[in-house]
Amino acid sequence: MKIEERPATDHELATLLDAAFAELVARYGPEGRSQVKEGARFLVASVDGQAVGCGAVQPMADGAGELKRMYVVPAQRGRGIATALLSALEDLARSLGHHRLLLATGLRQPEAIALYERCAYTLTEPYGRYVGAPLTRCYVKALCAADAGGLA
Repeated sequence: MKIEERPATDHELATLLDAAFAELVARYGPEGRSQVKEGARFLVASVDGQAVGCGAVQPMADGAGELKRMYVVPAQRGRGIATALLSALEDLARSLGHHRLLLATGLRQPEAIALYERCAYTLTEPYGRYVGAPLTRCYVKALCAADAGGLA
């Protein structure tokens, strides 16, 4: 497996993002997807030269980063790609100076919830557009030991 940064204009990345959105629509209905801000940095995971997963880190206020667009194609799930991609995204966030990562996922994505909890993300209060969204669960993870207390 190879994980590398790709520009937001990358064709394979766009294909993965379209597939991710289609899966969200199938699970939640045709609600709009949250926007990825300018300055987001994308990683793509490839297996045997084929793009099979993606994710992004975007800056937030107060030095935090937000995990966006985490996705692995269904045929490649259960092979450790999501865990490796998440670890690479955390490393990217650290290199960008983010002291913690926030993310939002949904109750209809139990596999995502299991991944984040297994990787030491903890529930936190909803933020931004996720406040008052009953199917959304927000998580946070400190990226350095100094920020481990008082995250929620």
